[in-house]
Amino acid sequence: MSSRFFEFFCPVKVIAGKAALEHLPWEMQGLSVKRPMIVTDKGIHQAGLLEPVLAACREGGVQIAAIFDDVPPDSSTSVVREIATLYRDKHCDAIIALGGGSAIDTGKAANILVSMGGDDLEQYSGAGILKHPLRPFFVIPTTAGTGSEVTSVAVISDEQRGVKLPFTSSFLLPDAAIIDPRMTLTLPPHITAATAMDALTHATEAFIGLAKNPLSDAYATAAIQKIGQWLLPVMNDPKNEEGRLELALASTMAGIAFSNSMVGLVHALGHATGAKCHLPHGVCMSLYLPYALEYNLEYIREPLGELLLHLEGPERYAQTPTEQRAESCIAAIRALRDQLHQRCGLPRTLEETGQVEFSQLEAIAQLALDDGAILFSPQEVSFEDAHALVCRAWS
Repeated sequence: MSSRFFEFFCPVKVIAGKAALEHLPWEMQGLSVKRPMIVTDKGIHQAGLLEPVLAACREGGVQIAAIFDDVPPDSSTSVVREIATLYRDKHCDAIIALGGGSAIDTGKAANILVSMGGDDLEQYSGAGILKHPLRPFFVIPTTAGTGSEVTSVAVISDEQRGVKLPFTSSFLLPDAAIIDPRMTLTLPPHITAATAMDALTHATEAFIGLAKNPLSDAYATAAIQKIGQWLLPVMNDPKNEEGRLELALASTMAGIAFSNSMVGLVHALGHATGAKCHLPHGVCMSLYLPYALEYNLEYIREPLGELLLHLEGPERYAQTPTEQRAESCIAAIRALRDQLHQRCGLPRTLEETGQVEFSQLEAIAQLALDDGAILFSPQEVSFEDAHALVCRAWS
């Protein structure tokens, strides 16, 4: 693998630790930012997570010129236009996205409009459309799963056309990502579990996929090790600051990994299921991960066996015969899902979600075939294969 051509790119400055928030004003001042705007959602506001950000800015001498706290879970072009209008009216000069994947994607899309001009977001949809850097942009993630703080993509719904608009450009990458454990201490158990499984899937698919490379492998394995070590302790003690920071770092590392190595079959199925049944993305990832690994098993046996070391530790790895390590890794993931189900009810099957009908499985399988992520599956996937897989994931 090391002799093959590959590219690796991650220019985002990551500021991580218990006082990371207090460094945000310094980063903004370095880019001559004087009137930043915060983009977030009402849940973040109600959880009290906005106040530490405002306090850090006040103490650092930075004036917040505007706050938009009405980002919905599935953000849309109309929301992005509303944010752009507020940004212009208040003469802002930067955006701080505070929240999970939806708030961060919305901040990225709003930055396109305020930087490029106009209100027609659709004209910038696709890959390689943006031709020059955007306004200063900072991200403070409040979940530990999406990795959006280090990815060059965003997805926004167009309500009128009923489609998802994808945006891909290196110019969407933030100038800095602030990883502070205070931002995830109040995450409910089921969201903690689902987002961690999202990060685990990002790292796993990056490590076993067709576009893997030595640099992304390093980030992927480090992320998996942190999740294996810290997820259950954090589920047992949600106020564990060290564990929260480690899971947040794992999410960022997994985001860097899959940004450079792409994802695969799990994401193709998850995107399709989310679109058809409106299941949270992290739940979809947790549901499909072991089934997709089993489907690809004979094509990924060596790298998957290596992941057992990072997920379960050196003792378990050494005790497991080489030819059994791949299956043992899948078994470890199933055991982790069982533990999460016991602690917070995280579904392990499509039937357990209560949101998926068996009659929808064919449509999910068909839609997954049209998802770009499926191109990076180690084994080619037919409709019959995809349908059989979702049927196995049913119960």
